[in-house]
Amino acid sequence: MGQLGYNLFLIGFMGSGKSTLAAHLGKRFGMEIIEMDQWISKREGMSISEIFDKHGEEYFRNLETNLLKEAQEKKNTVVSCGGGVPMREENVIEMKKSGKVVLLKASPETIYERVKDNHDRPLLENNKSVSYIAHLMEQRREKYEAAADIALLTDGKTIAKIGDELIEKLMPADSQKERQI
Repeated sequence: MGQLGYNLFLIGFMGSGKSTLAAHLGKRFGMEIIEMDQWISKREGMSISEIFDKHGEEYFRNLETNLLKEAQEKKNTVVSCGGGVPMREENVIEMKKSGKVVLLKASPETIYERVKDNHDRPLLENNKSVSYIAHLMEQRREKYEAAADIALLTDGKTIAKIGDELIEKLMPADSQKERQI
């Protein structure tokens, strides 16, 4: 696969593997990587938790939407989206204007193992349990699935395997488009 003429937006629950897959795709295909939370944190000069505390969730969600609009000027970029991004219909519309939305899925147990030692997750900080994670995941599942062009399970797979599965799913879509032209 050469350079993509569009962007990839990785969505999924925190700990589903978005950042790891973004880094893998960046190395493997020379894609620019946008880590949404890191970009916002750097621009605002404070952590995501501090943005939530100081300005509130709505302010933060607006920053996410603005970043998705900016991404439309790019191609061959992989955007690792914050977990709440697909919950806003407007964000899904913005993502689809310049790329494909890839949903990464993992079990609540896998998510727990991946995030239990991380303290920069405002929504989980005082609720780190498999049952709470399962509850939050279920609240988001419908919107995540509705937003996704492609869905991949990440449980028990290497990042190289997940990357290969993604490429396999992208290729038929790309070659079908060429046949239609």
